[in-house]
Amino acid sequence: MLRLAFDFIITWRETRTRPNAYLWASAIGACTLSLGSCTDLSETIYDTIASEKYEFTEKDRAAMFAPVYSSLRDVYWGWYSYADMMDQSSDSWCIPYRISIGWGDLYVSMHKHQFHSQIAHFNDTWNRNYAGINACNKLLADEVIAADITTSSQLRAYRALYYYILFDLFRNIPLDTQYEHEDGWLPEQATPQQMWDFLISELTDVKGKCGTKVEMGKLNDYAINMLLAKMYLNHNAWFNDYSDNSYYGKAIDEVNEVINSGKFSLAPNYSDNFREDISGSPEIIFGIPFEFNYAGGNYMANMWMHVAGRATWQFNGWATGGAAVLPQFLETYDEKDSRYKDCWISGQQYDYAGAPIYVDSEPLVYTRELHSIDNPGCYPFESERLVKYEILSGDYGTSYDDVPFFRYADVLMMKAECLLRLGGYNGETEQDAASLVTQVRQRAFKGNPDKATRTVAQLKGGSVYSYGHRENIAQQDEADNWVTTTEGGSDIELGGLLDDLGWEFLAEHHRRQDLIRFRLTSGQNVYNGKSWFCKDAKTDPTDKHCDIFPIPKSIMDGNINLVQNPGY
Repeated sequence: MLRLAFDFIITWRETRTRPNAYLWASAIGACTLSLGSCTDLSETIYDTIASEKYEFTEKDRAAMFAPVYSSLRDVYWGWYSYADMMDQSSDSWCIPYRISIGWGDLYVSMHKHQFHSQIAHFNDTWNRNYAGINACNKLLADEVIAADITTSSQLRAYRALYYYILFDLFRNIPLDTQYEHEDGWLPEQATPQQMWDFLISELTDVKGKCGTKVEMGKLNDYAINMLLAKMYLNHNAWFNDYSDNSYYGKAIDEVNEVINSGKFSLAPNYSDNFREDISGSPEIIFGIPFEFNYAGGNYMANMWMHVAGRATWQFNGWATGGAAVLPQFLETYDEKDSRYKDCWISGQQYDYAGAPIYVDSEPLVYTRELHSIDNPGCYPFESERLVKYEILSGDYGTSYDDVPFFRYADVLMMKAECLLRLGGYNGETEQDAASLVTQVRQRAFKGNPDKATRTVAQLKGGSVYSYGHRENIAQQDEADNWVTTTEGGSDIELGGLLDDLGWEFLAEHHRRQDLIRFRLTSGQNVYNGKSWFCKDAKTDPTDKHCDIFPIPKSIMDGNINLVQNPGY
């Protein structure tokens, strides 16, 4: 029986060398659905599939299936990636213009919600997802593969995952499940309802057919539960329709299947989920394996650390210290929360041998406060630095680190959220929701168990995030000139839960989606309705066009059938 070789390491050329020089070629364009993967693989890519009498070798399988899952690696951690988009446009971290270093430009636009169709994140993420979809369509077009229930179900699940990402980001997207098309064919957009119906139908149909074995890179039945739960959890926010709360109950039904399986549990330590190899964590439901030499990778350390700061770990590769965490976000942590030390470093930095690090005779000291995102920007040493993903001596930063896409903590937190939104479900109460959040928090407060406890009132109350525009517009060598507004988070519904989501899932592709889902008492969501650092709030509570991104210009230019998203 044909089997997906998900555990096979796939090789492709590493073309990324430095952030400002790296540009992905837009090789897919308007007809992206009918073109091959943009990933450059070293294995043979088969144009035709052998007959049903042919017995596939492991090499054959790896070659044919390579683009299916290598595209997901590109989606998640290719330059201008999905991981970047979900956080850089949020209230946790950004990439400002770095005085004397560079960066800025499109990254500033991402933070300030000045979205436009030529931001590279949108183009590259669009193309990479459709490369994965195309790879799935190509294989599913073969009757031998289509006839194998497990294989075809896993392929359909992967295709649904790519469409789920695109739907969340762009909403009005082409839907195509065919590989071959007539000359001159150009895709048309499906309506959001059509996409929703397709995804629910596909995921429901493949659930129970993908297997229960948990393997890195392989979508199992529990990952399908998670995708369905995410669909139901976000339905009302995606459609801006809060008239039907039944979707939250459906989300609970899905995560209960994961809970009742007994296969997963919280890892003993938070950091266990962010090691170079996370395959041993009992918390991982679906993870993306990375191996720098063969699979590109997680560039968190390279993006966050000052070049001189590499000496702390003796890691290789580039480092520019571009990324910056918002001080307002750091200020939300409880001082006893161990996740803070698991994720952030600050102050004087020391090399591997314990000696202080100096840069041009000045000590390397990471500071908390940020100047501005672009006027004039941030100085090189400003911002604490993210160390959530493991950095090992001799490695290329964090490029070998696997990524958890779905983990068990998310199961518990999704169930808690839905119970709170419903006021209870099938005999379980809001207090059960508080107990679930407390369970997740307990490992972060091992030395202070009382701090771990969250009450219903705390979760349903406001956020502790000090929202408001916060910017020092003084130029270099000028006296400070702070521009601030005070908004706070008391008007955020379920704001306490939103805070807990921020601490638990920092830098895990969660924050943008969470901010869109959580609302203010005005009806606007947090994503649009709150200011932070150098982003201003929208004054019109009905303006939600930034909930989705614009269709990339290159795609619009090549396809007269496409209509740009509203507001762009």
